[in-house]
Amino acid sequence: MSAQQIFDIAPLGSILRYSDGSPRPPERHCNKLAAWERRNNGGRLVRKQAEAVVGATVLSANFTLHKGDFGRDSTILIRIHETFSVGSDLAFSIVERPEVGSVLILHGASDDAELLHLASSRADAETWLTTHRYPNAVMRDVTADEVAADVVEGRAAA
Repeated sequence: MSAQQIFDIAPLGSILRYSDGSPRPPERHCNKLAAWERRNNGGRLVRKQAEAVVGATVLSANFTLHKGDFGRDSTILIRIHETFSVGSDLAFSIVERPEVGSVLILHGASDDAELLHLASSRADAETWLTTHRYPNAVMRDVTADEVAADVVEGRAAA
């Protein structure tokens, strides 16, 4: 799928993979492997931002993936996000959609709110919120409409 299709149909909380189609280099080629992994990886969809105009500049629509956290003893020191324009030349696929009944905890209520946490139930979401204390957090239930498979390019989106 294209980046534009991901922007249009993938619900927040989905796990995505992306690839440039090139073969993986052997492990012994450390630099080539690192460069390949920058263009062939994945993450959880945490934000979608529509096209915006700032002065005379047009910022294209984009989406952000949470790729991982680094820290120690349950303390996150660095959170890794990567943002992709809808015009990206990479091929994307949806690996997993959030389950119906799970709860998205979002930072704010706007259309481009960032996903903070995906909880398996409302009780888990409330527990997470009491321990993490985000003042502008909003809970939103995942419904069947959000995770329904869309037909893309003559096949069901995975």
